[in-house]
Amino acid sequence: MSMAKAIKPPLYDRHVSLGAKMVEFAGFVMPVQYSGIIDEHVTVRENAGIFDLSHMGEFYVSGKGVPSALDKLVSNNVGKLGIGKALYTPICTPQGGIVDDILVYRDEDETFMLVVNASNVEKDYGWVVSHLPKSLKVEDKSLQTALIAIQGPQSEAIMAEAVAEDLSELRYYQFEYSVIDDIPVRVSRTGYTGEDGFEVYVDAASAGAVWDALFDLTAGIGGVPVGLGARDTLRLEMKYCLYGNDIDEGTSPLEAGIGWTVKFDKGDFIGKDALGEQKKDGVKRKLAGFVMVDAGIPRHDYAIIDADEKSIGRVTSGSYSPSLRENIGLGYLDLPYDDVGTEILVDVRKKPRLARVVETPFLKLIGGR
Repeated sequence: MSMAKAIKPPLYDRHVSLGAKMVEFAGFVMPVQYSGIIDEHVTVRENAGIFDLSHMGEFYVSGKGVPSALDKLVSNNVGKLGIGKALYTPICTPQGGIVDDILVYRDEDETFMLVVNASNVEKDYGWVVSHLPKSLKVEDKSLQTALIAIQGPQSEAIMAEAVAEDLSELRYYQFEYSVIDDIPVRVSRTGYTGEDGFEVYVDAASAGAVWDALFDLTAGIGGVPVGLGARDTLRLEMKYCLYGNDIDEGTSPLEAGIGWTVKFDKGDFIGKDALGEQKKDGVKRKLAGFVMVDAGIPRHDYAIIDADEKSIGRVTSGSYSPSLRENIGLGYLDLPYDDVGTEILVDVRKKPRLARVVETPFLKLIGGR
């Protein structure tokens, strides 16, 4: 899609006024960077950053029997999710592939919000509607909802100034309702950086005022606005999967290292039989992290080979890591090449470059998503 046809999010003008470099992403015009990817990345790790994530999708599902219906739709256990809590889960195909990886929020006993990846909104909506009972109400409120994230060690201090509630007791993957500048918001202790942080959901029409309030507080302590570029390097250091790169309908949660989201003991769900067989037989490849020993940045879809030039995998994500000051990557490796310490070769622009498999996440922070 061209920039001209892409959707401008509610905060578009604010990004332009801040000098952001804007790009087309998942059908939206989004900021990829402001002061620079490395500066933004380091500031989030050391202080705090504010992100516009309004391109993400939000579906509301309500009606009698929603928890059990959602439990058949996703692999994680929705039935055990308390009100005011969220969970991370794949939606799987009958073959065990990943339709999308989403967040599920429980608002009430029989009202939930699903947060889906921007590139999958249309696909996911069709999948959800076709795989849930027709008696349930499914509303796509993606374009009516804005999402602003505050991430970094100082995020709690920023939010303490923004809301009246004491958020120090709000645990990871919990949320509550509040107001910012007299505007109703949902404040969730979640994020995609590995740092402590919050994600604030607000009606799109009121997003500007909430952004302004949070931006002023963030800038006041030396924080910066952060674009999609640093968001990608931050999540990569944590081995957080990016849909379309690290996971898709051709990969399974067991292969991707998120097998903990598959609850085989909860009852039937889409993909259970296929994933059960895969668990029984054992996967033949796994998503592993590696650090480049030789010069070169591993890029998506670069070939991975062994010393005999035999193909043993493909790179799914790779970048320079501002925190480690090394080039790092993720890729699916045939077993046993995924063993920590194994030396592999990445075909960087037709030149084999030495890399070494390492433990992941590359950084050990708060864990979680």
